[in-house]
Amino acid sequence: MAGRERNNDSRSEASKSRDLISRGDYTPTPVGKAVFVITRALDPFLQYSILAHGTGTIFLHRLGLRTLHPGLPAPIGVRVIDNLGLSPYRLILLGMAVGSTVKHSLWVTALSGDPLEIKNALIVGALNTIFNSINSYAFLLSAMSASTESTFLQAPLIVGSALYITGIATELASEIQRKRFKSDPNNKGKAYTGGLWSLARHINYGAFTIWRAGYAMASGGWIMGAVVGAFFFTDFATRGVPILNEYCEKRYGVDWGNFKQQTKWRLIPGLY
Repeated sequence: MAGRERNNDSRSEASKSRDLISRGDYTPTPVGKAVFVITRALDPFLQYSILAHGTGTIFLHRLGLRTLHPGLPAPIGVRVIDNLGLSPYRLILLGMAVGSTVKHSLWVTALSGDPLEIKNALIVGALNTIFNSINSYAFLLSAMSASTESTFLQAPLIVGSALYITGIATELASEIQRKRFKSDPNNKGKAYTGGLWSLARHINYGAFTIWRAGYAMASGGWIMGAVVGAFFFTDFATRGVPILNEYCEKRYGVDWGNFKQQTKWRLIPGLY
């Protein structure tokens, strides 16, 4: 598989080494993708353990840090959800973890034709679990938590949830649009430039940044949301976009150049 990948990907070796996704090779990698799905599927259970039972907070307490009380659950009449015993705020954060798992599982099984090696599947899966766990612990820490008031619907939760829903829905919709375009044999070898992609050349990356910032904001407040958003924005702007742009320039040639002229925004429309 490695040989085929090298033959179909004409990017520089430096770009290839910085990319966790193989480009230009559609060799099936069922084991790698299965590992990714399993890794992501385990994450909601970990986040529930942290949010419901404070798993791992003993180490925070040893450092002299205080954590929030569990809070009272608010039954909604759905047995499966009520049995979780989570407060409304924690239930929403768990929902964000579940949503990210579902989105990633749909992407790797139904929307992405790129190979995903086992090593990279573990890396990407672990990174998402790490960021989700940081969010959960940030919420539990009294000094960082976005839940600073007794009322439930607090501003960081409202804004963060709106960003999360907008970002993850945009990312999923854009990838579905591209998948439909690529599935048409008449479009073989063509870059998809319509739909949401006409707003920004890497709209899926921008959308990922938005929902990650929203998830962090709902967990750890305004500053944490800004820091996490800036982290992913910087990573995509300095790594993700340049290495993917190099691939697209070599693969699509003049068509990609025309697309860049027609669609000036790279990640987020009106911003970058």
